[in-house]
Amino acid sequence: MSVDGEAVGPDGEVDEPGWEVDPDDEWGVAVITMVGRQLKLLREAAGLRAAEFGALVGYGEDLVYKVEAGKRIPRREYLVDADRVLNANGVIEATWEDVKKVRYPKRVRELGKLEAKAVEIGVYESQSINGLLQTPEHARALFQAAQPPYSPDDVERMVAARLARQSVFERDPSPSLHFVLEEAPLCRRVGGTMMWRQQLERLLEVGRLRNVTLQVMPTNSDPHPGLDGRIELLKFPDGTAVGRADGVFNGRPVSEPKHLRILELQYGTIRAEALPPRESLAFIEQLLGET
Repeated sequence: MSVDGEAVGPDGEVDEPGWEVDPDDEWGVAVITMVGRQLKLLREAAGLRAAEFGALVGYGEDLVYKVEAGKRIPRREYLVDADRVLNANGVIEATWEDVKKVRYPKRVRELGKLEAKAVEIGVYESQSINGLLQTPEHARALFQAAQPPYSPDDVERMVAARLARQSVFERDPSPSLHFVLEEAPLCRRVGGTMMWRQQLERLLEVGRLRNVTLQVMPTNSDPHPGLDGRIELLKFPDGTAVGRADGVFNGRPVSEPKHLRILELQYGTIRAEALPPRESLAFIEQLLGET
């Protein structure tokens, strides 16, 4: 069986990737260290050894030590079980709200915070399908293709972070989301035919949402401002905005109105040259039908 991300069998425990603490993430290390220290103090106050506690909650002694030492990110089930056994009245279980964020890389957490606040998000992608639109399998295949390769732990961490950002589709009220994707990445069969079909089906599903506009830029289109790379624009309820583009301002995020006007002009031009939403969905349906 699997216990807190570790497969437990006759030969012992084997770590599952994606639950190690990133030593370069100072906030994440602080959170997991604090939670581990709290768990250890409560366990000792209850008069339980690590092995005894592990037996009561169904986890191995080695994993208990890792969590308490701040070297392992506990799953929610671990915290729930620990809360019950130690009679913590919900105090331990409540730490999950911070613990779950530690699994996501720092830079992705920061992007996720901005996306969670935005009332309008506009994205143009030139080389791949945007992360907000990717299936888990598609995202994993892309991360696994990186050179030099990521460790399995890093791959799973980044996949989890990418999927967490997709909660933007579940927000109420819903933000306005605009995507422009180049044709070429849509035709690249990442992970094989079945995985590619699932990704196209996901695009159709999202593209039919009332708050989403999905457009395809045909390969045979005229030159446009997006040929230098990705463009992102996020607008917030107070009227402020932030954006970035690979081709201007050295790719750094900008929030000054004069710089945002340039990005909005580029993005507006790209949307005008791309296929209209209805034709874009029909194009994706055609690709799906060709398999």
